Amino acid sequence: MNKTFHPLCSGILFVSLFIGAQVQAQAFQIGFVRTDRILKEATSAKEAQARIEKDFTARDRELTSQALDLKTSIEKFQVEAPTLSQTQQVSRQKSLAEQDRELQRKRRAFPEDLNARKNEEWQQLLANANRVVKQVAETEKYDVVVQDAVYINPKYDITDKVLAVLNAQKTSAQ
Repeated sequence: MNKTFHPLCSGILFVSLFIGAQVQAQAFQIGFVRTDRILKEATSAKEAQARIEKDFTARDRELTSQALDLKTSIEKFQVEAPTLSQTQQVSRQKSLAEQDRELQRKRRAFPEDLNARKNEEWQQLLANANRVVKQVAETEKYDVVVQDAVYINPKYDITDKVLAVLNAQKTSAQ
């Protein structure tokens, strides 16, 4: 009897484990967040983009103005050069060359500074978004939340929930 009981117990145990695994698999909740949408659609992302544009548009206009001033100065020098002494010509050429070098330096620094500023703003936004994702996941009892998958069934997308919380934070802080 001991030998017949043992296979029966192992069969029951196997069925119990199988059913338990299915129940557990059904309770497993997965969520998905599209980071690109958060960076485009969150109110805080739009505000960050507006701040960046405001700061860097003025700087871009300044560079354009300096380039125009330099061009005008070069044209003026070319007209006046025949009437200037050799010493005056050399002095003005050095001054124009120095202005050109300074303008080129500023033009090279512009995209580097712009990218650094964007990265700084996006890092802050993503850090806050990740806190919100964790908050939503804990509140709604998600087991896993994935960001930026190649493909995910839209029914697992919780980006709208995350955006709602992010945008609510921003409006309640004002």
